Amino acid sequence: MKNWERNIRKVIPYTPGEQPNEPDMIKLNTNENPYPPSPKVAGRMAQINMDQMRLYPDPAVTDLVHAIAVRYGRKDEQVFVGVGSDDVLAMSFMTFFNSDKPILFPDITYSFYDVWADLLKIPYERPALDDNFHIRKEDYYGENGGIVFPNPNAPTGVAMPLADIEDILQHNQDVIVIVDEAYVDFGAPSALELLDKYENLIVVQTFSKSRSMAGMRIGYAMGNPVLIKYLNDVKYSFNSYTMNRLAIELGVEAVKDEEYFQETLRKIIDTREWTKEQLRKLGFTFEDSKANFIFAAHKSVPAAELFQALREKHIYVRYFNKARINNYLRITIGTREEMEAFTAFLKDYLN
Repeated sequence: MKNWERNIRKVIPYTPGEQPNEPDMIKLNTNENPYPPSPKVAGRMAQINMDQMRLYPDPAVTDLVHAIAVRYGRKDEQVFVGVGSDDVLAMSFMTFFNSDKPILFPDITYSFYDVWADLLKIPYERPALDDNFHIRKEDYYGENGGIVFPNPNAPTGVAMPLADIEDILQHNQDVIVIVDEAYVDFGAPSALELLDKYENLIVVQTFSKSRSMAGMRIGYAMGNPVLIKYLNDVKYSFNSYTMNRLAIELGVEAVKDEEYFQETLRKIIDTREWTKEQLRKLGFTFEDSKANFIFAAHKSVPAAELFQALREKHIYVRYFNKARINNYLRITIGTREEMEAFTAFLKDYLN
């Protein structure tokens, strides 16, 4: 090792989902929304004043913060906006997890958590999910430096009852608890209603899934104004202009179009429930997903084999070659037509 290498920060990075680009593919591997953003987003896009792109964006993201606050019945000072929920979560790790005690998150969960913890040298422990991939609230009663978990969990799709989330909060009032709600709009209870009761709660959501704007990179956190101020202090110490002008303007239009938002959710949920029925008939087992994906294992055919067979037909799903979950596929819910093609292939292959 050369001397200059000794002071380089070395980490094992997060592995993002594959982004193939084939004209005939069915892409069910990164939990993207199969429908386009609100038509109002396209309408606003046509009106963008390109001359303004030479100017810095509003560092306070005032318009988008206000639109989100109005949508959720919050005050502007309770909302923080970042470049996707990954940015918001990374800022939250930097801001809130600075104890010598370990933070807690599940052993099977969003795999960016341990990457951030390792990067920032935050100690952590990973309580194991039970045999049905459910979080055991009792595992989060012990002394710790903070807690983070998704609801619904990823990649399992399992949602926690709101009563269990509140129980965790009641047992952890001296640390920050982050509930990562990237998939909450697809059928899980939101912890937002607990914000007024627990000043140590941060709820993180995103435009990437339910609002069809993964390419725009818009995420946000809601919490009490003191926590949001601390988040902004860290952001301004890191990069004042995190949100670009285009994302701010189009994000405002997206969050205002409630009718389109609800229509898209309904279509995805309906297709998810239809897909569950088809997968059961084909011999798959899975917990009851409340996300826009299903985490499924087949009774006799290994997941790795199915993953490769699907891939050869340009049907992409996600496979995690990790302990406890290496016989499962995470299957994003696409359009009804895409899911019909997906299940038709499985039917032919398995029979």
